Amino acid sequence: MIGQSLKLNVLGETEQATKLIDSIGYTTTFLDYLSIETEVYSLKNKLINQGFIDTKIESIEKENDSLFLAKLYLGKRLNIVRVFFNSTFDKSLLDFFDIKLGENYFELDISQLENLLENLNRRIAEQGDPFSSLRLNNIKKKDETIIADLVIDANQKRYIDKIVVKGYEKFPKSYLRHFLKLKTAQQFNLEDIKEKTEELQNLRFAKEIKAPEVLFTNDSTVLYLYTEKTKSNNFDGFLGFGTNENTNRLDFDGYVDLRLVNNLNFGESLRLFYKSDEIDQQTFDVNINAPFLFGSPIGLNVGLKIFRKDSTFSTTSQQAKLNYQINPNHRISAGLKNIISSDLLDLNSTLINDYDSNFYQIAYNYTKPQFYDLLFPINFYFDLNANFGNRTQNSRKQQQSSFSLEAYKIFNLNAKNSVFLRLTGASLTSDDYLDNELFRFGGINSVRGFEENSLVANLFGVINTEYRYRLSNTIFVHSVIDAAYFENELTDTKTKLFGFGFGLGLLSKAGLFRLNYSSGKAENVPFRLSDSKIHVSLTATF
Repeated sequence: MIGQSLKLNVLGETEQATKLIDSIGYTTTFLDYLSIETEVYSLKNKLINQGFIDTKIESIEKENDSLFLAKLYLGKRLNIVRVFFNSTFDKSLLDFFDIKLGENYFELDISQLENLLENLNRRIAEQGDPFSSLRLNNIKKKDETIIADLVIDANQKRYIDKIVVKGYEKFPKSYLRHFLKLKTAQQFNLEDIKEKTEELQNLRFAKEIKAPEVLFTNDSTVLYLYTEKTKSNNFDGFLGFGTNENTNRLDFDGYVDLRLVNNLNFGESLRLFYKSDEIDQQTFDVNINAPFLFGSPIGLNVGLKIFRKDSTFSTTSQQAKLNYQINPNHRISAGLKNIISSDLLDLNSTLINDYDSNFYQIAYNYTKPQFYDLLFPINFYFDLNANFGNRTQNSRKQQQSSFSLEAYKIFNLNAKNSVFLRLTGASLTSDDYLDNELFRFGGINSVRGFEENSLVANLFGVINTEYRYRLSNTIFVHSVIDAAYFENELTDTKTKLFGFGFGLGLLSKAGLFRLNYSSGKAENVPFRLSDSKIHVSLTATF
């Protein structure tokens, strides 16, 4: 009969049984009798798995030259199955299943059995045995229940023996252990590994280019990660100009912000910042961050900031913090901060004077990037700092505390529309204040429409909002609506401020070009277009 097309028809003991067999389905065309017999036995096993425990093959008969008729007896369907396991079975594997659990068995509806066994096998594989398999043995009927024994064909548990990085071979090894939480001798779990390597997308200097792969040999398990080094250095600068209220002449201001990331392949970063504004103030700020020192989970951050206001005073701030990366998004830190300020005019007044401050610092940072979006690479940022210490002035110590907050979030409404919301603020608590220790804010990175660092306060809060509309993947326009509140106890001032305007962003090969036009006003003071500010900036990545 080889080479001849053969047909198979299967009947149950009743018309209803036949309909049930047809609903399960089976192959009807074959090339030889052996294939027919194999299909009938496969159909029998399917029926048993569906609760027809008494299913048996009564006959397989040849009706004519091309047709075979198989008769099956199904019997009564049983809906409940009780599966017994031995004392070595880990019952915690069943915690997430909605089943009846006994001392040495679990019980469930027959329709749920296949799904449970698949998930149970996956959980066993996640515990380091990827080649394990499950089967039911000694299947039989007891009263109205199917009973069976669970057999686990286990292999030797697998552990990661070696991690090989392909593509970016100089990827910092400390990031494997402390950022991705991957290390040798770790129990093998492919799903867990894939989840961890997805965190590579949260790094500025590297990205995953291919899913991880595993090489199994008789005595080793080698994990291969596929990464690529990305451009992560940034140069950011802006030029601002507006009309001076006193001279009616055009004043210019601007800044340079250089960030170098992972140039030594340790994941380190260096920030160099310089700003000069139209009211004769200069800021120089350098900050170095070295993560995972000597392969440990602890990193070091050191910084130096110098602020000078014309010929009035100069303030130097130094800080050193140790930080711990809880996971790719969360980081905590603690350290010391020292501030020394000098009265350049030697007036020794009650407003400006020499002082020396020392603080203990604690901080928390959360960052959620979206580096796939070149226009807006950070979706959510939250940074909270607390400082506790004292200020020494003329040999007199004064206890002080200060807090600062910066947080922003992008709410993506759809592919073209989004809303940007940012909150920044700071407070200094002290029995008395000096002008040269107060916060200075205002300008392009604060409340827009005001001169850079022209606002002085011991407490302030700023809300920035933008409605953004993408004209294309490289061009967007946005609104500017800002509001601020600040207090200055030295001048007994409490004021609300507002800023309104619009902006444009353009991504080119040279970088992200941004133009902002904004006008600011204080509460109960009318707008003056002559006070409007235009800021132009360019952020280049290299």
